[in-house]
Amino acid sequence: MGFETQNVERKVLAILKVLSDSNEAMGARVIARRLEEHGIKLGERAVRYHLMLMDERGLTQLLGRRDGRILTEQGMNEVKNALVKDKVGFAISRIQLLAFRTNFDLKNRTGSVPVNISFFAKEQFKEVVQVMKPAFEKELCVSHLVAIAHEGEKLGELIVPEGKVGLATVCSIVINGTLLKAGVPIESRFGGLLQIRNSQPLRFVELIHYAGSSLDPSEVFIKAGMTSGMEAARKGEGTILANFREIPAVCRPIVEKVVAKLKESEMGGLLMMGNTSEPVCQIPVELNRFGIVLMGGLNPVAAAEEAGIKAEYHAMSTIVEYKELIRFEEL
Repeated sequence: MGFETQNVERKVLAILKVLSDSNEAMGARVIARRLEEHGIKLGERAVRYHLMLMDERGLTQLLGRRDGRILTEQGMNEVKNALVKDKVGFAISRIQLLAFRTNFDLKNRTGSVPVNISFFAKEQFKEVVQVMKPAFEKELCVSHLVAIAHEGEKLGELIVPEGKVGLATVCSIVINGTLLKAGVPIESRFGGLLQIRNSQPLRFVELIHYAGSSLDPSEVFIKAGMTSGMEAARKGEGTILANFREIPAVCRPIVEKVVAKLKESEMGGLLMMGNTSEPVCQIPVELNRFGIVLMGGLNPVAAAEEAGIKAEYHAMSTIVEYKELIRFEEL
């Protein structure tokens, strides 16, 4: 495959990814705008040209000149399987994008926050709420604030499928985003499984490096059945989803201030903040930096999966307005 052909394939894959992130048909103008948000400059005319080629290959289907296009089953498979080397580092790029899009104002408590989206069968949702309750009660979450939407309604940029209820849980990237706005550089290193003993974090038992992964670590661990969050909530012993970040030591006062402000807004999910250059939960830290361990935002969803309730989940999915969030206890 020559360079020119590879370049075309990358553009096609980028368009397919944009379409796959939406549950509704999209036109060339909207697609071009979404591509630009991801740092890909491809004009409306160029997008329209590639869409015509994709129609011929059976990857997309035109619903009408005004309605736009949707992915075909073949197109969905292409997104999952094509150019896997281009997906390496997808998780870290997703974190950076959502951190940049987070514009939550700590003082006025307005703006958008990053969330994970999960879709549950609507007839099971009452059971889902009961199963998740211990995880929220024991603070195995980034926040008690959630958002819900019913079939046909939107959660961020996602439309809830027919027969489903959508649940948005606050993502730990809210710390990345607020620290970024405060001028603090933060390195997101790992997503992992954290062992809990006597209701306290002990050590990481599994790790996936964000920069080397084409998948979100939380989704991998949930689908593999490796969490035991229900046991951690009930008995104080188990493994939960957690994330590891590193921050320059000189930024510590700002970090402490931001974390305190987030807590006042019922968000955060900070589990541990280590000392300068010292390991945290058995993870080594570079010189003149300190490590922090953050709670995984999908821990309540993992508890539902452990109880045998299947869901379609999208980690690090989108952003929603803070004012749209309600306390989980209100469900």
